[in-house]
Amino acid sequence: MAQLPPGIRFITSFSRDQWYRAFIFTLTFFLYASFHLSRKPISIVKGELHKHCAASHEVELSSYREYAAQIQPVKKLSNASQCGWEPFDKNNYKQLLGALDYSFLCAYAIGMYLSGIIGERLPIRYYLTVGMLASGLFTAMFGLGYFYNIHNLWFYIMAQIANGLVQTTGWPSVVTCIGNWFGKGRRGLIMGIWNSHTSVGNILGSLIAAYWVSTCWGLSFVMPGVIIAVMGVFCFLFLIEHPKDISCSSTPSSSSKAFLNGASRFRVHMPTLNAKEASKPQDPEMQHLLIDSENCTASPNSSSAATGEGRHGTSAISFLGALRIPGVIEFSLCLLFAKLVSYTFLFWLPLYITNVEHLDAKRAGDLSTLFDVGGIFGGILAGLISDRLEKRASTCGMMLLLAAPTLYMFSAVSKMGLEATVVMLLISGALVNGPYALITTAVSADLGTHKSLKGNARALSTVTAIIDGTGSVGAALGPLLAGLISPSGWNNVFYMLMVADACALLFLLRLIQKELRCNADHTLFKEH
Repeated sequence: MAQLPPGIRFITSFSRDQWYRAFIFTLTFFLYASFHLSRKPISIVKGELHKHCAASHEVELSSYREYAAQIQPVKKLSNASQCGWEPFDKNNYKQLLGALDYSFLCAYAIGMYLSGIIGERLPIRYYLTVGMLASGLFTAMFGLGYFYNIHNLWFYIMAQIANGLVQTTGWPSVVTCIGNWFGKGRRGLIMGIWNSHTSVGNILGSLIAAYWVSTCWGLSFVMPGVIIAVMGVFCFLFLIEHPKDISCSSTPSSSSKAFLNGASRFRVHMPTLNAKEASKPQDPEMQHLLIDSENCTASPNSSSAATGEGRHGTSAISFLGALRIPGVIEFSLCLLFAKLVSYTFLFWLPLYITNVEHLDAKRAGDLSTLFDVGGIFGGILAGLISDRLEKRASTCGMMLLLAAPTLYMFSAVSKMGLEATVVMLLISGALVNGPYALITTAVSADLGTHKSLKGNARALSTVTAIIDGTGSVGAALGPLLAGLISPSGWNNVFYMLMVADACALLFLLRLIQKELRCNADHTLFKEH
């Protein structure tokens, strides 16, 4: 019998379940990457909507007469001024651009709380498909303002509000789907890699928008809108919500062998206090995350608090029930400030680079992608460290502690030249996006599958929506505050971001203290 070709041997070395999991991993990766791809154009196009005012101001400083000579003939144009696209050509352009960001993110934050509750009661495939098709429509709608010569501010604000509402269908749906397919083993690393879709989408969105921004900025919105709509069709055709739908195993490691991973390694060295306690299976990922303040074990009082269905856990969880899960409130408030910082960079970084480095909109957009490249490595590193240390909160706290001084260095070093800016973009991206990525993925999945839910998989969407919805409040506030503060100087914007990082760390201190105390107790048991 002839030997099988290497490629066929490679294919047959994986089981049917593994191939399906790889497919769902890849599909959901690109589905949500398209969401971020469609959000990025607004930050790239800002430099084109208000493109010449900074240059004109510099000319005014050198020669008022030359400046006046340049402005006079331009005032005769009906469609636009020398300062860009009306109505963003005025001196208050930063506030107007900030209003666009705020309208999108505020609608996103409000809609997110409802989206998780609705998503638990509808088929994920249909819910996500409709959301992606609608997102494509409203993203392209913003770009149509260029082709139809629309200069009404409310047109652009309404397009942003509508897009923000429909985009809330994405995150709870993909996290629930990926949570159904993957168990708890190495969840931090797996979801850290998977969550790089955020940065990949931002990078692709930046490159696509930057390609047309200087020639026809309307296409910078239309093309991403077409892409996310096409991905919505792929979602309808191929997304499998749960492995049981095709007779696959529920998780790759649902047996008792899975408990050899993570925190359970310490149990080998712990004395057994009584047989009844020892017989209870404990969640290896949650032992250090959600622990009782006295004995470093999951609180038994939470077993009936989270779900109204008791032991069976078959109905959708209530909003208040999800809030009672230990750790949900702390991580939600932490994410509020962490996402404030991340989304301020997402929406304002290209304009900052344009002002500081004096680059055009296209080059500034291309350079801003380095922040997202750093974010990819930061998310993976955060997941890897949290799996190794078995401490989600401590990993987030460590990166937040390093992020604040790094932001200060970025504000100072970025004025020294392009090379220094490149290095600081990579470092800042890793430290800013690392905690954000870990909380929205692995931590949300941990909390949404907490043992107090007694196997109620339908709670994951609501828990994810609460955490990300609270974070989206910060995402709405960050760009708005940046628009209000930036006229007084970019340094003040960075001070605001550093304060936000400190607040995010503050809300995690109680969980960090529990994790460290629990680790000390385990070490004491091992020594005896």
